[in-house]
Amino acid sequence: MSTTIQSMTAADLLGMPNDGFRYELVKGELRKMAPAGHEHGRIAARFTWRLAQHVETNRLGAVYAAETAFLISRNPDTVRAPDVAFVSQICIDKIGKVAGYWPGAPELAVEIISPGDTYTEVEEKAIEWLDAGAATVLAVNPRHPSVTVYRSRNDIAILDQDAVLDLDDTVPGFRIAVKNVFN
Repeated sequence: MSTTIQSMTAADLLGMPNDGFRYELVKGELRKMAPAGHEHGRIAARFTWRLAQHVETNRLGAVYAAETAFLISRNPDTVRAPDVAFVSQICIDKIGKVAGYWPGAPELAVEIISPGDTYTEVEEKAIEWLDAGAATVLAVNPRHPSVTVYRSRNDIAILDQDAVLDLDDTVPGFRIAVKNVFN
């Protein structure tokens, strides 16, 4: 669950001192994020590790950890940090070196549902990522082991543990059994 603290800009957020907490900025409102729990962190690390190995081996771009924020809208500013993100090398080459937050959404944003998250909050965040330009958003659900794949507002699929998550359209060649995201 997040708590609204005050109204600010992306520059204000970037200039905040490190107080040990993680924040996101949503339409100018600062939101303090609860630290991830054991299961959340384990799943994030497992998925990041597998995705990063594939991306690095195939020189596809870069994979980012949960602390990496993306500036996805302005006036009022929205700065979000998915649990895992992928940006293609083509996009990195086009935008170049970035100081501060990445301008825009990653091609892949992964949100792992925390115990305090509601499904409505997760769906709203997924749609926000898509609206900002993400090609694919994953909502990983540890409560009922499954992955919801958002490719547009109308192209949404829920994959259970017996399915294979195929992200070839966003991360060329990347496929993983859903059960391997959790086990």
